[in-house]
Amino acid sequence: MLRISCLLALLIVPSASAFSQKRIPQFKDYPAQGEYRGKNAPVIITRKDRMFRSVLRESAKEKPNFAGHYILAAWGCGASCLMGAVIDANTGRVYWLPFTLCCWGNVDRDVNFTPIEFRPNSRLVVFTGLRNEAMENWGPHFYEFVGKRFKFIQTH
Repeated sequence: MLRISCLLALLIVPSASAFSQKRIPQFKDYPAQGEYRGKNAPVIITRKDRMFRSVLRESAKEKPNFAGHYILAAWGCGASCLMGAVIDANTGRVYWLPFTLCCWGNVDRDVNFTPIEFRPNSRLVVFTGLRNEAMENWGPHFYEFVGKRFKFIQTH
């Protein structure tokens, strides 16, 4: 009887550890509400946005490429560094990415690699690299865009 108990314990332990690993979020798990087909609203430039008004105005003319009716735009902020914003095509409001992203150059990657991954029909966005150049937080960082802000899901 003791042997059977030990054998069952050995079989259960590895499977429990497999379940404890975090599941990688998928774009399909965060669907956007519909597809935007109207005319984009002019971007609203606030005092905070003035320094980047040219790139924001140009980006606001683009077709929505993120989470249904948003335009995700990113631009360089130094060597291997990106910053950016999300523009609501319906209202013209600007929502800034929560951090700068850098240092993805050391990563083994294929030719299609991009440090910011997103889809027109999903609220999920994946940032790969260092957030605000902090060495302790390298990796793919998964966020959900919920209307006006980015909600952290996990770093994998």
